[in-house]
Amino acid sequence: MNKPVAGIGVAVMIAVTLSGADALAQRRADIDFTSVGRGAPLEPAIPGKLRTPQEELEAYPPASFDNYPERFWMVGPFRDDTRANGTGTGGIQASAINGAIPDGVTPLPVDIFTSEDFYADREYWSDPRYFRCNSSEAIQASWSSGLVGDDPPRTAAWGYCDRDYPREAIVSPYGFNTAQEHYEALLAETTARGGPTRHTYASVPSDMNGRYVWPRGQNWSAELFWSQVPTVLSLMTEEYQTRFVQEAYHHGNSNVAQWPAQFCWPEGFMRRWHYHGVTNQPHQVLVTPELVQFLAGDADNFITNIHIGRSFNMDSIVPRLGADVPRWYGETIGFWDGEVLITWTSNIQGWKVHGGMEFSNKMQAIEIYMPNRDADGNLYGINQEAIFYDPEALVEPIRMVRNLEQQGGLNDGDPYQFIECIPTIFNVDGEPTQVAPGEVIDYQVPDMYGRPWAENWEQFHEQGMEGSGQEADIFSFE
Repeated sequence: MNKPVAGIGVAVMIAVTLSGADALAQRRADIDFTSVGRGAPLEPAIPGKLRTPQEELEAYPPASFDNYPERFWMVGPFRDDTRANGTGTGGIQASAINGAIPDGVTPLPVDIFTSEDFYADREYWSDPRYFRCNSSEAIQASWSSGLVGDDPPRTAAWGYCDRDYPREAIVSPYGFNTAQEHYEALLAETTARGGPTRHTYASVPSDMNGRYVWPRGQNWSAELFWSQVPTVLSLMTEEYQTRFVQEAYHHGNSNVAQWPAQFCWPEGFMRRWHYHGVTNQPHQVLVTPELVQFLAGDADNFITNIHIGRSFNMDSIVPRLGADVPRWYGETIGFWDGEVLITWTSNIQGWKVHGGMEFSNKMQAIEIYMPNRDADGNLYGINQEAIFYDPEALVEPIRMVRNLEQQGGLNDGDPYQFIECIPTIFNVDGEPTQVAPGEVIDYQVPDMYGRPWAENWEQFHEQGMEGSGQEADIFSFE
């Protein structure tokens, strides 16, 4: 069953306009009718600037905010001027460091920084203290940011146990069970309002063409700065909870990160929502009546082709356009409602985002792209609302909202740099190792369709653990 969202009931589409809420970078699109599946209120909305200076794009979000409740600030711990490489000299933001315990907190008998077998600790995973009230981003950066103390990992810092981004602001507010239901409902709604719009080159919103960026930490999902780990775990099925904790353990405890980009492995569909996957060079958006293309990438190239007016082939396990083979970034169809673009992506290859969630081949997404305009109608960005459906990995659909800031036209600035990743780091005896040209190594070729990161951890770093060696294939529909 679906449920409408609040609106004033006028069946007219307008773009987002400047108002007193413009300081909220995570704000939702502002539509003036009641929709069955887009534009629902977003509360809380993480504060940010309407326009972010280039030199601030990679900065951590502020350590504190005026007029924004402290319980929603970053969970931490972190250094308040840390940059993208995890280094910095800023002040430490933590409730306790170097083995100390925060005032008023009773530690658990074991936590992720002291455990010798995280699988055996499952009873504690729902307690933020098991992760020392760290966000998953903080766990991932704990060693590189120098927050593991003098006797790591035992002396790792604590985040703030009284902070968290609420789960109810993460899950989808719409009540659909599948992406197909959601897309068909939006299409029916648009049809009832006289659409979909059949654009020509003369009518298509061509001012959406251009180059876009979005600042670090703008929404809850970008690097999971804002959430306690148990809150994120509550979104996942049991198997994917285990996978999430497995990665957190090998970031914070064993210090053996397995980031796809460091090995030149594929980035995967959900990485396009992670700050460092797509923002060190601007998105390039190309709009035509029949196809809209989003081109982005830092360590790899992200190409999203939105096929306007096409329909999926529904004769396989997931909807698809081409061959019955999952694609790294899926396949996408869409339609126009005036200058608003509504899309559905399916046939996605399961993968992961380091520090974030793994997702399965059943992942599908509904995305709504809406121009942000000022009071004079000038476009300054695009609001993007996305709802993700994955019945294998998620216990219910989740929503992410962000606002892309337009930096200029297609011919402004440097041209897009098409990236060819050349591997120089390889797993050698279970450790990511820089290898020089001409050097000979004993190298085990990873199974790219069998969770290669987990295979490495289980073979070299989980000997004797009760869950070690479990076989799981995220690319199977069985």
